[in-house]
Amino acid sequence: MQKSVPVIAIDGPSGVGKGTLCQALAQHLGWHLLDSGAIYRVLGLYVSEKQIAFDDEETIAGCALQLPLSFETTANGVAVLLDGQNVSQMIRTQEVAMFASKIAILSKVRQALLQRQRDFQQAPGLIADGRDMGSVIFPDAPVKIFLDASAQARAERRMKQLQEKAVCVKFGEILQEIIERDDRDRNRAVAPLKPAVDALVIDSTSLNIDEVFEKALSYIQQQLS
Repeated sequence: MQKSVPVIAIDGPSGVGKGTLCQALAQHLGWHLLDSGAIYRVLGLYVSEKQIAFDDEETIAGCALQLPLSFETTANGVAVLLDGQNVSQMIRTQEVAMFASKIAILSKVRQALLQRQRDFQQAPGLIADGRDMGSVIFPDAPVKIFLDASAQARAERRMKQLQEKAVCVKFGEILQEIIERDDRDRNRAVAPLKPAVDALVIDSTSLNIDEVFEKALSYIQQQLS
């Protein structure tokens, strides 16, 4: 890791708004952005397409090392490419999110992706979005934030997003998926989802994105000054 390059590590559960916050911060500061969740989602999609069992740890870890993944900056943001194919929309489905959650519990897979994530630390700075950015991937990050919200609030936000895309969904199913994913993420043996000991915890249950951004930016400026 390039310790002279600052990292802002932002962790939290699924559907809490990390992606929106991290993109806003990266744009505001002019820093690079690491969406670690996208890496796990792409790997989950790849494993599914290759019809590999989700508990075949050795094979999936091998796939992680050779994963034909790349990120491309476009006018609409960052495109996620798998073997040259734009899968940015495909990896945002609930199904692929569940694939990612299943492989994220595998220690050899996480180890295989460790250096790949650290390689994103480049000047002038990095905004790292994930589950264990502050606790495992960038433990020396000068700024660590853990963004949280109730499962109910996150399910409501997710349902609104899907309805805006004219996707027919049931609130109970979305809530149950979030609860199950939280359980896997928080209770896995390797790198469980939890705030780093020196992280600022922001509960966004009753905050809008502008309020979250202001809280985060104020803390970042305080820590980096």
